[in-house]
Amino acid sequence: MEDNSKQAPGPKPVNNDPNQRKGPKFNIYWIYGIIVLIILGVQFYGGSFNPIATERSFQDFKLYNDSNKVAKLKVINNDHVEVYFKQGVALPPSGNGKYAPAAGSNDKTPAFEFKIGTVEQFSKDLAEAEKNLPPGVAHVAVFYDQQPDYIHVVMQFLLPIVFLVAIWFLIFRKMGSGGGAGGAGGIFNIGKSKAQLFEKGTRVNITFNDVAGLDEAKVEVMEIVDFLKNPKKYTALGGKIPKGALLVGPPGTGKTLLAKAMAGEAQVPFYSMSGSDFVELFVGVGASRVRDLFKQAREKAPCIVFIDEIDAIGRARGKNVVMSNDERENTLNQLLVEMDGFSGDSGIIVLAATNRPDVLDTALLRPGRFDRQISIDIPDVKGREKIFDVHLKPIKRSKDLNIKKLAVQTPGFAGADIANICNEAALIAARKGKAEVDMSDFNDAIDRVIGGLEKKNKIILPEEKRIIAFHEAGHAVSGWFLEHAHPLVKVTIVPRGVAALGYAQYLPKEMYIRTTDHLMDDMKMSLGGRAVEELVFGKISTGALSDLQHVTRMAYAMVSMYGMSEAVGNVSFYDAQNENSFSKPYSEETGKMIDSEVRKIVADAYDKVKELLVDKMNYVTVIAEELLKKEVLFKDDLERLIGKRQYEDAIAAEDAPIDPANLI
Repeated sequence: MEDNSKQAPGPKPVNNDPNQRKGPKFNIYWIYGIIVLIILGVQFYGGSFNPIATERSFQDFKLYNDSNKVAKLKVINNDHVEVYFKQGVALPPSGNGKYAPAAGSNDKTPAFEFKIGTVEQFSKDLAEAEKNLPPGVAHVAVFYDQQPDYIHVVMQFLLPIVFLVAIWFLIFRKMGSGGGAGGAGGIFNIGKSKAQLFEKGTRVNITFNDVAGLDEAKVEVMEIVDFLKNPKKYTALGGKIPKGALLVGPPGTGKTLLAKAMAGEAQVPFYSMSGSDFVELFVGVGASRVRDLFKQAREKAPCIVFIDEIDAIGRARGKNVVMSNDERENTLNQLLVEMDGFSGDSGIIVLAATNRPDVLDTALLRPGRFDRQISIDIPDVKGREKIFDVHLKPIKRSKDLNIKKLAVQTPGFAGADIANICNEAALIAARKGKAEVDMSDFNDAIDRVIGGLEKKNKIILPEEKRIIAFHEAGHAVSGWFLEHAHPLVKVTIVPRGVAALGYAQYLPKEMYIRTTDHLMDDMKMSLGGRAVEELVFGKISTGALSDLQHVTRMAYAMVSMYGMSEAVGNVSFYDAQNENSFSKPYSEETGKMIDSEVRKIVADAYDKVKELLVDKMNYVTVIAEELLKKEVLFKDDLERLIGKRQYEDAIAAEDAPIDPANLI
């Protein structure tokens, strides 16, 4: 979430899914345990489910037969033998030692049963036992019967089916509860909206007081909040409540936070959903979720529907056939229909946030859908001061901490960046064992956030260290004597971050437009390190990679975007909606001309900065040698070594953020 103020505790999202089971949860794993026990029972006990007969042995049969109690034998399925007593003979003792009533013996109820190996062996054993029968005892009758074991058959075929169904149920239950294809409602509710609902009863604790540095944007959204609170105030005069507002701004400026503050101030239901939540693997899911979202919103009206990162589904349609996505376009079409479908007095306001308004479909931006575009820019000095004041409230800071100075040191920083700096400063102070966070901790935090972690123990060869020192001295001297370059604050050869072996730190000027002179001086300053390497050592190194990347991007922008080349003319070939297209909006001949002009501009900047450095080479040597001794030089050191800068900026400060373009 983008943030430029404190993180106020928000409410828990309300689950309004009617299909979700209420009450205590049942542990489904008990079902699988019972199924396993039943399978084991069938496996070990087979078809022996006769509750009447008691299993005994062949010797028991022989004993009762000699007593003239056995009437007949019945061989069942060539597996076991049922022994039937004569009429009126008492049943034998059961397994627990109790006797059944004597009247229970008959020719239909077996007295007991016993297992046999094979029929042939049983026949031999029976013949042997009947050779010496007592007087008056007749040979027992033997019958053979094939009986289906229904219980065994049913369990044999039913249990695998039950087990497979249980596994199927578990899989889809997991898909429904683990953020899978089905979302919170499972595979069968895949078309349901995944939006989080913050109900009116559960207060959204974020208000406009928690949003700092966005004064102009707050004025815009306060009017929308007033629409929700007092709609008749506007409709009575014939006005219509806006259907939508688009929050536009760079990442981290507070677009999402401002939307939550609107819900907190208006005290209405607030639906929050990301643009990527609409699109899934399955076709038609996105459009279905859009329909369900607006169906729920109508039931809760008046309410706010917030779609974060709407460019995930709102990109222009049909611009690039190769990269087109039918499912995404279907979702966008449904969103366009829903936004233009509900009446103006329905009380539903759609908010959306994006940092790429240039790629959105024009149909989405027309009045009647998003009536307003609210710009949320990077905060200025005053805005950053207010943001620092909010984020520093929970931090134990020293009394001499200058918030205004911190705001001056952080041009171009968004609210999320400032929050990160405050947190890093507190961590650095805690690491040093301090009781309070002071200005030095914030200076270290700014360097840490932009340049990376300082690596004082990194081993660098002496010849490499000398090249780095002269490289950074070239940046420092060229920037010191160029009129439109950013004021230098600090230069160091201490390694920092992943690949930075040194850097020159500047205080970028806060400007909204830049002329050709500004851009050229910026390029000259970036090329100063490479130029010194060639002038001093007669060879160049790989340390100028980031400088060359910065210069190349700037030169191509001057030629192809800003029309700053006489040969190409006052034309711009930049089209955000077609920036990933394989086709270019100019001919091959024009492309060659652009490349030629870029090389010409870069070569001109390089030649001019070399002329400047040849004239100031004694200053370069002094600064480089001092860097090799101290490793870090500040603005005061440069003024002592080479004199005060002629083109001093009015807002220059002692410390400032690192310019990433000058990392070696």
